[in-house]
Amino acid sequence: MLFKQQALLRQKLLVLGSLAIGSLLYLVARVGSLDRLQPLCPIDSRFGPHGQEEIPLRALQFKRGLLHEFRKGNATKEQIRLHNLVQQLPKAIIIGVRKGGTRALLEMLNLHPAVVKASQEIHFFDNDENYAKGIEWYRKKMPFSYPHQITIEKSPAYFITEEVPERIYKMNSSIKLLIIVREPTTRAISDYTQVLEGKERKNKTYYKFEKLAIDPNTCEVNTKYKAVRTSIYTKHLERWLKYFPIEQFHIVDGDRLITEPLPELQLVEKFLNLPPRISQYNLYFNATRGFYCLRFNIVFNKCLAGSKGRIHPEVDTTVITKLRKFFHPFNQKFYQITGRTFNWP
Repeated sequence: MLFKQQALLRQKLLVLGSLAIGSLLYLVARVGSLDRLQPLCPIDSRFGPHGQEEIPLRALQFKRGLLHEFRKGNATKEQIRLHNLVQQLPKAIIIGVRKGGTRALLEMLNLHPAVVKASQEIHFFDNDENYAKGIEWYRKKMPFSYPHQITIEKSPAYFITEEVPERIYKMNSSIKLLIIVREPTTRAISDYTQVLEGKERKNKTYYKFEKLAIDPNTCEVNTKYKAVRTSIYTKHLERWLKYFPIEQFHIVDGDRLITEPLPELQLVEKFLNLPPRISQYNLYFNATRGFYCLRFNIVFNKCLAGSKGRIHPEVDTTVITKLRKFFHPFNQKFYQITGRTFNWP
């Protein structure tokens, strides 16, 4: 009799345990579903410490759900009007540099509830054909956002294209400009690696980096090679300074963004006059990928595309030394102009 009672008790405990686990799983799924689907009030505290309206972090899920439908063109004009959504010209642009970490920076800034990113590179200011379509064409390429959010786009070619500074100045002379840089030689090799991968996918041959970076006739650094030219940061920045004061630029350390992203993002928040919202919770190191990924909530995580973090080919050490020696005086001038020093060799 006692044995039967014990068996019955164990059976009841198993049933109760199963129900408890099932309920917990349902609640987790339900919370994630509500975060994604419920239209949330976009204003938590009307004014932040900088006098800007804020959006609670929970609105991230709403932004990635409903606004995604608007971007795909699935929303009616009435829905857009009711939700007070607009397509705004960017108040900040990541203008460069190529292979400096522009995509990572944009995606990480998108963690902030007051930031809305343009998903694709627009290439408005550096492409004559696009620029001829006019500023309204450009604005309509921007994502839907609330009026108190800021839109950010990135097109790394802007930094090195001669016509761009004047064109952006004509649109908005007070716009904030973000430049993310890496150690110049590493950036040049990364630039080469991306092009090399594209050639290999098409079964095309390509010169070794050493042959492109060094002029075979003079044995000096080949400044006609685009990957080298792009890494002479100060030359490009000087052209921008003809139109914008240095105070409108913020320099992001792309090497540090890889290894220790949060301090860099906090500096950008401050530059953009945004209340601090991005925390260590939003960033976690993925040992398999070898870099930090993004955590928006308990349901939604995101890592950058697999094409990021390519393995660089081995480069002759004498060429690396020659390049670093070549870049050194330009780097020193860059430090002087920007007021930010990097530990570049």
